[in-house]
Amino acid sequence: MEVKAIIEKWKPKVKDFFFTFPWKNTLFFLFFLLLAFIFWLMLFFQKENVEGTYRIPLKYTNIPEDVVFDYPLPDYVEVSITDNGAAIFRLDISKKDSLEINVGELTEGGISSLQGDQYRQLIRSRFFSSTNIRGYYPMIINLSTSKLQRKELKVVFDGEITTSRANLVADSVTFLPEQVTAYGSQESLSKLEHATTEYTVFRNLKATSQLPVSIKQVEGVKFVPDQVEIFIPIKEYTERTFEVPITATGLPGKLDVKFFPSRANVSFSVTLDEYRKITPEDFEIELNYRTFYQNEDGRVELKLSKSPAAAQNIRISPSSVEFLFETRSDQ
Repeated sequence: MEVKAIIEKWKPKVKDFFFTFPWKNTLFFLFFLLLAFIFWLMLFFQKENVEGTYRIPLKYTNIPEDVVFDYPLPDYVEVSITDNGAAIFRLDISKKDSLEINVGELTEGGISSLQGDQYRQLIRSRFFSSTNIRGYYPMIINLSTSKLQRKELKVVFDGEITTSRANLVADSVTFLPEQVTAYGSQESLSKLEHATTEYTVFRNLKATSQLPVSIKQVEGVKFVPDQVEIFIPIKEYTERTFEVPITATGLPGKLDVKFFPSRANVSFSVTLDEYRKITPEDFEIELNYRTFYQNEDGRVELKLSKSPAAAQNIRISPSSVEFLFETRSDQ
């Protein structure tokens, strides 16, 4: 109600403002302002020797894989020009395409630096014939290179892979390609044992996936390719639990041992294809007497001594049990 009251209060004042506003004078002012802008634009188009400065991005192509540049390459060239107003206006509103520098072609021709008339003509290709180039920076682009050593490296994954519920990674991940070529100095390559991917997290995968992953860059080393495909095999899993007896081996003489409880639950994940192939006999919990007989707290941690390869994410409950030694009597 308060908002409505405020609106009703200001409504007559707003109406009075628009009815009393000098629209006619304002329209005349805007019209003459537009005319003045048009006249200025016409004069600007006809004006000669208008100055302008433009930044043109540089694109380097056909670079040999086994070389490295001795000096950093510039990303842009700053060009100062003069031309008539119409040409300057068109340059201001046009998209600045990259200036392509074919490194392979130049180096094959014995050119190790781009400068002079060749460089100037390359820059001129981005302007009009009437344009006068006053100057540009950098004036020289050094293209000298050094030959690199090469080394084949196996790709290793660095990151995390999580699957959606009821799915697990069925096997080790693989890469396409499995190896990349590293180019660098002999000293820098000697420190590398493998090519590591950038730390990447793949979450909630629901099916077998092939995804792109980048190679982690190392200073002074170039990897080819610098991106590979990671193949992650995913299968649907189900849970199963067996009760497995706890036994001991290596008991001396007439000594016997009892565990409390004497059996443990072994839970694991298994694919639907392997579900019926796994039996309780595929699991064993055999504890070696020598590893726990001196435990003062009378407890021992449980570990599987046998388990099938198809069982994944195995858990034992309880994780530890109490034990008691007894001496067997002769029968």
